[in-house]
Amino acid sequence: MNRSPDRLNLDHLKKQAKELIRLYRSRDPAAMARFRHALPAAASRSDGDIASLELRLHDAQSCIAREDGFASWPDLKQYVEVQMAARNERAARVLHWAQLIYSGDVSGAANRANPRVALRILADDPELVAGDPYLACATGDESALRRATQADPDWINRPGGPLRLPPLFAVAHSSLLRVEELRERLHRCAQSLIAAGADVNQHIYSRWPPGSLNEPDQRYPLSTLYGAAGSNHDPTLTKLLLETGADPNDGESLYHSLENPACTRLLLEHGARIAESNAIYRSIDLEDDTALKLLLQHGGDPNEPARNKPLTDWGSPLAWAIYHRRPRHVKALLDAGADPSRSTPEGLSPYRLALQFGLTEAAALLRARTDAPEISDDERFVAACARGDEAEARAVASHRPDLPTSLSPAQLRLLPDMAAAGADDVVKLMVRLGWPIAVRGGDWDASALNLAVFRGNAALTRFLLEHGADWTERHGHGDNASGTLGWASCNEPVEGGDWLGCARALLDHGMPGATAIPGDPEWVMIAGIKKRFSDEVAELLLG
Repeated sequence: MNRSPDRLNLDHLKKQAKELIRLYRSRDPAAMARFRHALPAAASRSDGDIASLELRLHDAQSCIAREDGFASWPDLKQYVEVQMAARNERAARVLHWAQLIYSGDVSGAANRANPRVALRILADDPELVAGDPYLACATGDESALRRATQADPDWINRPGGPLRLPPLFAVAHSSLLRVEELRERLHRCAQSLIAAGADVNQHIYSRWPPGSLNEPDQRYPLSTLYGAAGSNHDPTLTKLLLETGADPNDGESLYHSLENPACTRLLLEHGARIAESNAIYRSIDLEDDTALKLLLQHGGDPNEPARNKPLTDWGSPLAWAIYHRRPRHVKALLDAGADPSRSTPEGLSPYRLALQFGLTEAAALLRARTDAPEISDDERFVAACARGDEAEARAVASHRPDLPTSLSPAQLRLLPDMAAAGADDVVKLMVRLGWPIAVRGGDWDASALNLAVFRGNAALTRFLLEHGADWTERHGHGDNASGTLGWASCNEPVEGGDWLGCARALLDHGMPGATAIPGDPEWVMIAGIKKRFSDEVAELLLG
């Protein structure tokens, strides 16, 4: 379909999606053809096969977005919102565009950078960034940079543009570095600026709240290197900056580089300090153990003290790895000299902690490295639950009828911890054995129900509700399961989550439906409180 920006209207698009899904449910051949043409899941399928997919509203939205040349409905929605918010004022349009190119700590915007939508806007309006060399830095327009440098050699170290960024910083932080077709030209721009005398340590201060574009947070400097290594994870640009004098100890780059170990390796080879960077703990958050091994090989302390919560609740990298159920990380830490006898602040040894989290192999490694006394009935019960051994758990409980309610608070929080880890079978076993269902835990002090809803785990959500969980259970951010549903359905933190199924389960077990707010289609009222949900979840809640 050929729509100009002026004709795009979000309400109209939403109505189109609802009409498309209505036609699909009536087995309309034209609707089936549209899905077959635009939706990858329906490609090359017969009408009958497409009908059996039981497509939903979000599939219709995805179909319409793809027909308009967008990768997803959120991309189309953001495109329309940006175009409509500033269509009559060029300066506002340029600012909105820049906020799509740069992440929130640079742009001051709440949304993450979205280079796909930024490129679509630029394709529709190629003159949008014309004449501004700072915006040319974002797009990798090397000829525009050369002209600016010839006209004013000093501009290369002077902040400017709608986001007031120094030029080399603007190149290194541009999210268009993630677009393969543009990456090389941005690299050439960086080389050109450095050759002309740009300071490779250009920096700004964070604009993320409580900072802002107008009043940056002076506590948090953001370097040019951080854009290359920590934000865009670009080894080529990271190497260029380091070889031309960028300081690897900028307080951010090492920590944020770990998702691409190639950048991490470059930083370490150029003298990045691991101590007090929290990089060891951050590497344990990642499923791949490559970054952790790199840090340990370059002198990282496997016993580095934790400096802030929630890390201090566990006290050591070894305990943090056990809490995250990462047996390969446990082995890497032990091989590098982690103390196998160092207890948590609550006095639990790594061996006992590994048993508590069902890590049988890690427990065996720890037992071989330290004297491990016999464990108590409480610990045997918890360990059996954590590894899903129902027979052993029931055997222990048969002569300890006070279990599990008599367990310590640290042991009881295993239920939400396992829900956060996606260990559904373990959670269900614990609930069947009588675990207090509303106990809170996990990284954000939430009940198992809140954590299941967050993950879009409809089956576990329904199971917990059927066994006594309540939608009013609160979490550490001050809301209940309806708030969790709202945030997660809009932001989709877990790929493939079924938040519509979670909403159905909550409605079936006592959560009230929503009421519309006149004149405010983006928000609804739940139990007298204003909340926002994804379109299809809101439609269900509104009945």
